[in-house]
Amino acid sequence: MTSLFLTLEGGDGSGKSTQAALLTEWLERDGETVLRTREPGGSDLGNELRDIILHRTGHIAPRAEALLYAADRAHHIATVVRPALARGEIVVQDRYLDSSVAYQGAGRTLDGMEVRNLSLWAAEGLLPDLTILLDIDPGLARERLDASRTRYDRLEAERLEFHERVRAAYLGLAEAEPERILVLDATAAVDELAARIRERVTASLLP
Repeated sequence: MTSLFLTLEGGDGSGKSTQAALLTEWLERDGETVLRTREPGGSDLGNELRDIILHRTGHIAPRAEALLYAADRAHHIATVVRPALARGEIVVQDRYLDSSVAYQGAGRTLDGMEVRNLSLWAAEGLLPDLTILLDIDPGLARERLDASRTRYDRLEAERLEFHERVRAAYLGLAEAEPERILVLDATAAVDELAARIRERVTASLLP
């Protein structure tokens, strides 16, 4: 059994959920045991926190928001992710600490390093083996969202400038950690993206 911690990152509308589903299906067909999860909301407590973070009406102070994400992460990693990895499973996760650095750090204009350190403390230092960053222009991402839904959560509804800061932060993280973070153009065909991801994951599975 091969344990592996894989995360998918990117702006809202970049196609993370689609690629997470395709990756999970491919790994399971290959005989791997896969846990597909997400943040926030990968546990019972996480679902309650997700509702507060993304759907509560009214203002949430940026530092309070960052702490809510950290609380979700601490519980999720301790009760869901680490046990799965200990069992030798592959974890495919939609969003992790890079999202906090991008959204709560750059988006909310908090100190990105402080947000990262908070996340690492919450997760007891756990980093992904591989992170797939689906990069997309925020304006195009908004067009995708407009075509697929009628209601936005608190972060999706932020102004374009917010999402531009998020994208720039993501690309900065990828530049700083090229061995961990693979950047892919989210406007490429779904099958092409899935093939690129499978190629990189296959390399990560090699001894």
